Amino acid sequence: MTGSSGFSVSGYGPERSNMARLLARDSIVRRLDWPMLLAAIALSGIGTALVYSATRNRTELVGDDPYSFALKHVLNTGIGFALMIGTVWLGHRTLRTAVPILYGISVFLVLLVLTPLGATINGAHAWIVLGGGFSLQPSEFVKITIILGMAMLLAARVDAGDKDHPDHRTVLQSLGLAAVPIMIVLLMPDLGSVMVMAMIVLGVLLASGASNRWVFGLLGAGVAGGVAIWQLGVLDDYQIARFAAFANPALDPAGVGYNTNQARIAIGSGGLTGTGLTKGSQTTGQFVPEQQTDFVFTVAGEELGFVGAGAILLLLGVVLWRACAIARETTELYGTIVAAGIIAWFAFQAFENIGMTLGIMPVAGLPLPFVSYGGSSMFAVWVAVGLLQSIKVQRPMSA
Repeated sequence: MTGSSGFSVSGYGPERSNMARLLARDSIVRRLDWPMLLAAIALSGIGTALVYSATRNRTELVGDDPYSFALKHVLNTGIGFALMIGTVWLGHRTLRTAVPILYGISVFLVLLVLTPLGATINGAHAWIVLGGGFSLQPSEFVKITIILGMAMLLAARVDAGDKDHPDHRTVLQSLGLAAVPIMIVLLMPDLGSVMVMAMIVLGVLLASGASNRWVFGLLGAGVAGGVAIWQLGVLDDYQIARFAAFANPALDPAGVGYNTNQARIAIGSGGLTGTGLTKGSQTTGQFVPEQQTDFVFTVAGEELGFVGAGAILLLLGVVLWRACAIARETTELYGTIVAAGIIAWFAFQAFENIGMTLGIMPVAGLPLPFVSYGGSSMFAVWVAVGLLQSIKVQRPMSA
């Protein structure tokens, strides 16, 4: 029986299927991890204000438009948010089947950097200039494909019920998969990205249940590899100088140690509540180089003070806390490994970025997730959030 309004009284028919689809969409929205999502949005919002303050009076960058970089940051955030939605819509399980294609594309792109198409920006030969003011840093997307690729291999037989942990052959295959793009990125050389990728590999292995011998072996290989890189002269002179300045902060304070010294002065001058947005003397005077990217935390320290800088740390902590909860609660090893890889990525990169501004870590040219200006980095971290959200949304389906 059907009422005059056209809705099926019995609850069957096309109206029910339409309502079911609406409820399904609503269910996905409700099942998203909103604390993580809101924290990430807040970080990008704070980043917009900091990027504006750092670039508003740099006419060589913004020309006649002081809002230029801030608007681009908002645009990058919007594109990143759209990529997150697309990632959730596709689902981490669908992307699992596309790993060979994604891996091949990412390796191809990092190889292009080593060709004449590659460009050096801010001292790092890690970019592909696309024209029209746009550029791409492929190593940011390699982080994602390493996580997905290793998770696919390490979890395949475990999720199928054949084994309760990855065997040695599988672990070796996954390490080989990660080693190819890492070695290419090392040849650029982009040491900062290599450090992050190494931490991702370590986090993935720890989450996979692989034998501890692999973890200790990887740590030993990392130490040996670092010594070999130093002795063989793989690093550029400016990278060696950065490590020397880290080991001896008094070394050449007007030269190689200038960035770190000015960064600490900026953060220290902020006090408890800061000087106020756009009112920091270090920031306004452009004493700290690359404040909109690698050293954006110095703007927060000077102009927002301990309270503002602490808020950034708190929001990053919320993102990591929710990511840990997702990794712990998922019912499939693949999801656990993907979440663990992202946790290792975000945690180490944030620690390194903030640490280098405080002088407790060497300068490595890594952006602060969600906060620093930069399209490639922003897109990558939001895709990672999409993967985490997909694991959270799809968890009941596998229960």
